[in-house]
Amino acid sequence: MSLEFTIPGLDETASEKAIGILQERLSQEQAGALVLKHAHWNVAGPNFIAVHEMLDPQVNEVLAMADETAERIAAMGGSPQGRPDDVLRFRTWPKFEETGRKDALDYLRALDAYYDTWIKADRQAVAELDDLDFVSSNIMQDHVQKLEQFQWFMRSHLID
Repeated sequence: MSLEFTIPGLDETASEKAIGILQERLSQEQAGALVLKHAHWNVAGPNFIAVHEMLDPQVNEVLAMADETAERIAAMGGSPQGRPDDVLRFRTWPKFEETGRKDALDYLRALDAYYDTWIKADRQAVAELDDLDFVSSNIMQDHVQKLEQFQWFMRSHLID
């Protein structure tokens, strides 16, 4: 990777490692927004409107997270990779399998599992970034907090 510049106080090696971690998180954020929008379009059943309307703000927030992650990469002298083929190239998480119009609760169960792997990966990124760049770590910590809140919203619908 070739950096255009480095941030004062960060050497090139630490910057490159941090950018690599952020790039993977950026790709999952972009994919996550698409997964949430897919669910938004396909939920059905008695809980339709509540879940349908709950998901759109999450899509917007996740897109804002992706923008923040991409801008951090750029601020560190890197070049954020955000094309569809880049999302696939940097993919390390399981595919979201739910498809078609289904009961909203089925989608919420699938999204809950998707969030489990997403949050775990973000928490791992935080741990790795703590040693490299506290600013990037703080950004990811904010993202984890928001994702955990979204998962809580979903789980609240699933209580029997």
